Amino acid sequence: MDDPREHILRQAAKLFAQKGYAASSLNELAAAMSYSKGAIYNYFSSKQELYDAIIIASLGGLQRAAEAAVDPRAPAADQLKAYMVAHATYLSDNYDSFVTMLVGFSGMADAPLKADALALRDVHEGLLRRILADGIAQGAFRGALGGADPAMAGRAVLSLLSWMARWFDPAGKKSAREVAEDYFDMLVNGLKA
Repeated sequence: MDDPREHILRQAAKLFAQKGYAASSLNELAAAMSYSKGAIYNYFSSKQELYDAIIIASLGGLQRAAEAAVDPRAPAADQLKAYMVAHATYLSDNYDSFVTMLVGFSGMADAPLKADALALRDVHEGLLRRILADGIAQGAFRGALGGADPAMAGRAVLSLLSWMARWFDPAGKKSAREVAEDYFDMLVNGLKA
């Protein structure tokens, strides 16, 4: 095993995504990994610390994926599509961690870590708002996608993408990229015939 800490994070995310935080225990995690509970305590002092670490890692990974995918010199519509595909693909590739983050974000206990999580979320959402605002300024998007300001439009985009976690199956018929492209088409071209 290359990185025991990373292995613990992945396995804990799988457990939390399947059973929820309250119904999961470090004893159960240790047994599933053939670790001792003490081995987990070498890396994390509590179940809550482990949970918070998954949330921080997921938000950081999501933000880095979007930053890497978006070319700020590209037209706003291309940037929006790249952002949406990166977000959906990150969700698919890191499904358990993403579900854990999405459900657990509001339950973070450690104030400094919660501040870090909020900062990561704000950077990720800020990139989207910048893309939308630039698209409006360039005339690529009509009145902030139907009259909403970039913040409101950004929340709509993030809701579409993030709550895929409720129904999306990474092994299903459509890939995350295809879903994101469908959402992009719906947002940019609308539902009208």
